[in-house]
Amino acid sequence: MSTDHADLPEALAELRDAFLETPERDRLQLLLEVSRELPPLPARYADAPEQLERVQECQSPVYAIAEVDDAGVVAFHATAPEEAPTTRGFASILAQGLTGLTAQQVLDVPDDYPLQLGLTKVVSLLRLNGMAGMLARAKRQVREQVGTAHA
Repeated sequence: MSTDHADLPEALAELRDAFLETPERDRLQLLLEVSRELPPLPARYADAPEQLERVQECQSPVYAIAEVDDAGVVAFHATAPEEAPTTRGFASILAQGLTGLTAQQVLDVPDDYPLQLGLTKVVSLLRLNGMAGMLARAKRQVREQVGTAHA
């Protein structure tokens, strides 16, 4: 697990910095605001949710998929219930932060990224594990699509 922040892609670094620059007592509110920015699923998934993978680490029913296009660019899509704003916030962070990256950039995101957001005192470890599960699935799905066993 890397904690080298310099290598984070710009969108993920900006999201992380926004949390770290927010006073700790206000970070949960920021996460709730980010949850409202979760992009809707593309129609091809909204009409066929079985194509998305259930994120078992999340207590709420969360489904996600990472796609790699012919140019090697990733799009991350997720759905999380409105009544689970913390989980929606994590899905939104990953949707905003991973979409547009190359497959290699996604694979290089540190596994401990959820812990880098500075939320350990305002969000339960169980919920942070849910975000880690979303990230791990995205990386596995990307690896499967680019046909490499690179970890």
